[in-house]
Amino acid sequence: MLTDPRTSSRMPIAAVLLLAITVGVSIVPAGETGRPETKQKSDSNWPLFRGNSLSQGVASGSLVEKPKLLWKFQVKDGAFEGTPAVVDGVVYIADLDGTLFALRLDNGKKIWEYKIEGGFIASPAVHQKRVYVGDYDGNFYCVDATNGKALWAFKTQAEIDASANFYKDKVLIGSQDATLYCLDAADGTLAWKHEIADQIRCSPTIVGNRCFLAGCDGRLHIIDIDEGKAVSDVELDGPTGVTPAVLGDRVFFGTEGGVFFAIDWRKAEIVWKYADAETALPFRSSAAVTKGIVLVGGRNKQILALDPENGKQLWQFTTRGRVDSSPVIVGRRIYVGGTDGRIYGLNLDTGKPTWEYETGDGFVGSAAIAGGRLLIASDEGTVYCFGEKK
Repeated sequence: MLTDPRTSSRMPIAAVLLLAITVGVSIVPAGETGRPETKQKSDSNWPLFRGNSLSQGVASGSLVEKPKLLWKFQVKDGAFEGTPAVVDGVVYIADLDGTLFALRLDNGKKIWEYKIEGGFIASPAVHQKRVYVGDYDGNFYCVDATNGKALWAFKTQAEIDASANFYKDKVLIGSQDATLYCLDAADGTLAWKHEIADQIRCSPTIVGNRCFLAGCDGRLHIIDIDEGKAVSDVELDGPTGVTPAVLGDRVFFGTEGGVFFAIDWRKAEIVWKYADAETALPFRSSAAVTKGIVLVGGRNKQILALDPENGKQLWQFTTRGRVDSSPVIVGRRIYVGGTDGRIYGLNLDTGKPTWEYETGDGFVGSAAIAGGRLLIASDEGTVYCFGEKK
C-alpha cells in the first residue's frame, strides 16, 4: 500500500520529537574528550552500515596490513549488534541497552551519549551532521551529531533492525511492520510509505532513484524513490533480512534458505544462484562486492568468494564459528568478525589469512574502516579500534 504525500497526514514537528521517551543526553566538556577540531577527508569516513549508499562494503581509504589494537571502549551492561559509523573523526555506535555513543576516533574517549528507554539493534547512519538510528520499539531518531541533542523522532509500528539510507533531502528506513518509510531528513515528516507482504530487516540500498529491499516476503523489491512506487520485484527461494549490495546492473545477497543470488536489477531477472550442496544454512551476512569478486559470510562457518559474473567459487575460508558479520574490503584485503570471537584479515585474491585477532567476544555487527582504522563492536559491549601504532 502506498501513501500519497499530497494526501497523507503530516505529524507536527513538536509531536514528532517524542521527548517523553528520551531519558537524557550526557555531553562531555571539550578538551581531551571533546570533538576533533579538524575535518576529515571524505575517504576517511564510513557514514552508513555498508560504507556507501550502494551497500558495497568497500573502504575508500587504507589500512595497515597488520593493524594493532589502539584502544577499546567498554559499556558496563550493554552489548552491540550494530556497525559503527565514522564521520569527521567521530565514531557513532548504539547498544542494546538504549545508548547512542559518540567517541573520538583517535583515542576512544566519549564525547556525548544519548539515552532512550528502549534499545538499539540497528547501526547508526550519519548525514549532514545528523545521526539517524532506529530502536527495537519502532522509534526512528534524528540526533545532532555535534552534541547528541534530539532533533526529532518518528514512530513506526514495529522493531527497526537495520540502518537508514539517504536520497536527496530524504531519509529511508525499513521496519518490521513491513513498511519502507521515506521521511524528510530535516524534520521527519512523512513523504510516502511503501508496504510489502512481510517484515523488512535489511537496510535500503540506493542506486540513482531506485531503492532495493530484500524482504522477509521472499522477494527483491525495486522501488522508484521519487514516486514511492514499486517498479518491479523478483521472487526468491525464501525470506531474507540481509542488505543487498549493488555493482553495476547486478544486486547480490543471500537468503535464509542458504541460496546466494545475483540479480540483474534493470531486467528484474536472476542471473545466477549459488548454494552449498552440503549445507543449506542461512546467510545472515550482507555481501561485499568490488570488481571481479563478491564476498559473503555464512552460518556454515565459511567466508565465501564468488565470481560476480557467473557465481563460480573463487575460494573459501573456514572459521571456528558462524559468520553473521559482513565482510569489508580495503585494498586487496578483507576483514570480518566471527561468533568465535576472532577478527580475520584475509587476502582478497586468495583467501589466505594475513592477520587475526582473538578477543573472546562474539561479533554480529560488522567492521567499519575509516581514517586508517578498523572499528568493530562486540556482543559483549566492547568497541575495538585497530590501526597503525606510532
